[in-house]
Parts: sequence; C-alpha cells; structure tokens
Amino acid sequence: MTFTLIIKPDSYYFFVKLEKVHIFASCYSKTKFFNMLNNYETVFITTPVLSESQMKEAVEKFKKILTDSGAQIVHEENWGLRKLAYPIQKKSTGFYYLIEFKSEGSLINKLETEYRRDERIIRFQTVRLDKYGIEYAEKKRTKKSKETEKVRED
Repeated sequence: MTFTLIIKPDSYYFFVKLEKVHIFASCYSKTKFFNMLNNYETVFITTPVLSESQMKEAVEKFKKILTDSGAQIVHEENWGLRKLAYPIQKKSTGFYYLIEFKSEGSLINKLETEYRRDERIIRFQTVRLDKYGIEYAEKKRTKKSKETEKVRED
C-alpha cells in the first residue's frame, strides 16, 4: 500500500493505491481545515488636500474592503496630518491612518491592489505581526486608553 500526498492551492488531495485500484479522497479546503488568521497592521498616507469628509470616506472604503473579505478589525487609529520625511508627489505632508486587523494572507494582495488604484493614497505599508508585535500593539493600546481615562478624569 502506497500513500501519496499532493498539495494543491485550494485543497488537500490524497491518492491511495491498492494493487491497481485507485481510490481518490478529497479533504476540506485549507481555510476550513486549518482556519488560520494572521494579525496584520496597515498604515496608509492620504494626500493632504482632502477634506475631513473625504478622508473619512477613504478610510471607510478600505475598512469595508477588509470586513467584506472576512477580516476582523482589531484596532484603528487616526494619526492625523503629519510631515513626511521626504516629498512625495510634490507634497510634504499627509494624513496617516493605521488599521490593525486579523485575516487570511490572501486578502493582502486584494487590499494593496485597491491602495494602488486609489488616487488619494500616496503611500501604504502592510505588515504581518508576529507574537512580539501583537504584544507590543496591545501594550500600546492599553497605555493609550489609560492616558485618555486620566485626561477625562481631570
């Protein structure tokens, strides 16, 4: 008896050979079988000529892309208007926005394609967080929430 495992992009296929009798068995797709969600963090910079409502519209567009594709948004943060390290498209400032989310890796290509197509986005970066990055992000969020509570108490 010989077992051969052939891995395809969408599913696992097992071929079992039993003395000239070929039996084919298919298992669940990888997403159902393992259900691995990775933690990601994306930061994008929009052009500074946008109004507040246009900025919110751009953010909602990308949040909708994430949620429609099955991502879970963990945290989002508006960093506001900041100076760029170097001029990009003859602009020296831009609106920064951070979104932390959980999703499958296949969503990243779709998200970055949408970033490239949108004229309002001048730069973006998406990174997968390892366990230390996740821990750091959680500490940063709790520290920031404690600071806002102290400000509200005063």
